[in-house]
Amino acid sequence: MSPLFLSLAPLRGLTNALYRNLYSVHFQGIDTAISPFINTLSAKQISRSHIKDILPENNHGMPVVPQIIGNDPAGFIQLATTFHDLGFDTVNWNLGCPAPMVAKKQRGSGLLPYPGLIKAFLDDVIPRIPIRLSIKTRIGREKKEEIFNLLPIFNQYPIVELIIHPRTGVQMFSGEVDLATFEECLPLLKIPVTYNGDIFDYDSFINLKERFKTISRWLIGRGVLSNPFLPGILRSGEENIPQPVERFKNFHDDLFEAYRAELSGQSHLVDKMKSYWLYFFRSFENGETFFKKIKKANTLQKYMEIVGKFLGWDAIWRP
Repeated sequence: MSPLFLSLAPLRGLTNALYRNLYSVHFQGIDTAISPFINTLSAKQISRSHIKDILPENNHGMPVVPQIIGNDPAGFIQLATTFHDLGFDTVNWNLGCPAPMVAKKQRGSGLLPYPGLIKAFLDDVIPRIPIRLSIKTRIGREKKEEIFNLLPIFNQYPIVELIIHPRTGVQMFSGEVDLATFEECLPLLKIPVTYNGDIFDYDSFINLKERFKTISRWLIGRGVLSNPFLPGILRSGEENIPQPVERFKNFHDDLFEAYRAELSGQSHLVDKMKSYWLYFFRSFENGETFFKKIKKANTLQKYMEIVGKFLGWDAIWRP
């Protein structure tokens, strides 16, 4: 069995460079991160501001794989070449984004019902990019069977990693992950596979690890946002975290101050922090009650009062 390899999944607006850098200061266990996607639509006029999230000078402590979304081979090639010139050795193609506004334009999971378009894209792109290619996908857009039309295509190319989230695009993140379909895919693939989906605690991870004994690479997103100690727990098997609330508070406060320096306007700062608390609250025994309060905070002062009281006195970490 290969050594355990844990990657941070891309969540747009959340797992950006600012978050990744601070995560690396306060926690451990992540080997690499896939960046939130960059759209090929802007490839013709690539600016440093457009790709600032993956610029080497903006990333510290956590290796990053840039992710591109789009169905335009020329734009993809240009972006991938730019990333290569910046020193990256791998780029990821997003075939999994479930957002309806993305999918209806045949991007992300919206491309999955069209194996001919995917093959034409790969035929055009792979010989012309000076960088390795990985792919993040779902098992289909509308139907799980769509993945079985794609596996023979993927096998034709030197793809270094196929990340599979075993839901359809229309499911978004609802319903159960389809582990049976994921399992059916494994013997049909000649390329390395990474599992992604619903790893929220040590027990769920061990169940997956025991079922899929050939898998050593795991992509985790919402589980890490909910519990930043999770990657370390998965590595050590030790769930008893010393001073978890205090350590989390230090991370939260650093994240808050970093966004306060970056964002203009108090409402933007409060909204940004609320988007993180949509996940953070899940690690606290009394998190549901607290989250109802934080959603009603409409000023920066109110936000700071509520969170300060919670993390200072009321928070109970969920073991």
